[in-house]
Amino acid sequence: MQEDSFFEAISNHYKNELPFVVYCKPFSFDIMACLQKDNTLYKINDFSESGFVFSPFDFRKDSILIPFSRSQQIKLSSELNTHGLDKQYDIPVETNKEQHLQLVQKALDCIKNKEFEKLVVSREEIITIPAIDVIRTLKRLLINYNGAFVYCWFHPQVGLWLGASPESLIKIKGNQFETMALAGTQPYSGTLDVKWSNKDREEQQIVSRYIKEVMEPYLNNIIISESKTVKAGKLIHLRTDISAQIPDGEHMINKLILQLHPTPAVCGMPKLKAIQFIIDNESYNREFYTGFLGELNKEAKINERLNQEESNEDLVENFDTTTDLYVNLRCMQIRDNQARLFVGGGITIASDPELEWEETVHKAKTMKSVIAF
Repeated sequence: MQEDSFFEAISNHYKNELPFVVYCKPFSFDIMACLQKDNTLYKINDFSESGFVFSPFDFRKDSILIPFSRSQQIKLSSELNTHGLDKQYDIPVETNKEQHLQLVQKALDCIKNKEFEKLVVSREEIITIPAIDVIRTLKRLLINYNGAFVYCWFHPQVGLWLGASPESLIKIKGNQFETMALAGTQPYSGTLDVKWSNKDREEQQIVSRYIKEVMEPYLNNIIISESKTVKAGKLIHLRTDISAQIPDGEHMINKLILQLHPTPAVCGMPKLKAIQFIIDNESYNREFYTGFLGELNKEAKINERLNQEESNEDLVENFDTTTDLYVNLRCMQIRDNQARLFVGGGITIASDPELEWEETVHKAKTMKSVIAF
């Protein structure tokens, strides 16, 4: 499909107030869209469903599904035309610094009192600007954040969300399982050869250790990589890759999601107590920020040779299902002429409130830089 036709189909769907999602996986130039054919609000029952899932931070609330079976699926496989997409916009500066510093200090005091090992606290920025051009904003995300999971999701009963997440929650293909631990943030300054503070490395180890502990009862052959520095737009992070095998014959996506989400990278430890601290102390409702989203039980075609020893043997088509979910970070919600941006950071005993504030400022800039109107 041609670029103009692809985005025209999405614009028409949006004007007609029909649900849709547009997304591009990290380091891919294949932009996918699922255009739901009705305006029904489909909800997840047990994660055995097939479609694009959009889940909130609070796992007790409903996860929304755009079913593949009830959607038109289209794809754009080409680099985008960047003409006119490099304009810089003057976005207001956030001023709720003191409120966030108080929240960070409260979290830090709780950690020092040994109530928590780690807490992740966040804030929202509400930006009032002229009517936002959703398609141009999406294109700017796609162009600037090819290394992230970029998306635009809409349902008339829920709202419009866009984002560019650097963090995978779960990848399952066959019996192969993958996830990652992501922690630490610095502005990108032209090199990945940087020093990380003890606080950042400690935070990374907390997340990695937690994932290993909760996955061990369910998975085999867990392998944890060395941590490395990765780039996501104008920021860099510490990342550890984790892989394992799902026992033969086991279908446990629901169990794995419930164990992992929300991870200490977006919540804290101990998990349930940290969730309650966030709900009680953050001055807003996270909704789908730090939830997760992506392809759930998508049927994938696998070509296999009838005889591996005969290279000229005809191929046969087999099918498997894949699940590819991402944590909903670096995101915003669009409502009329307002953009709600969400940013946060992990608090450990080594945290400094002023530095934590600066980290949220850097994260907010990544989203402000792509808003078009």
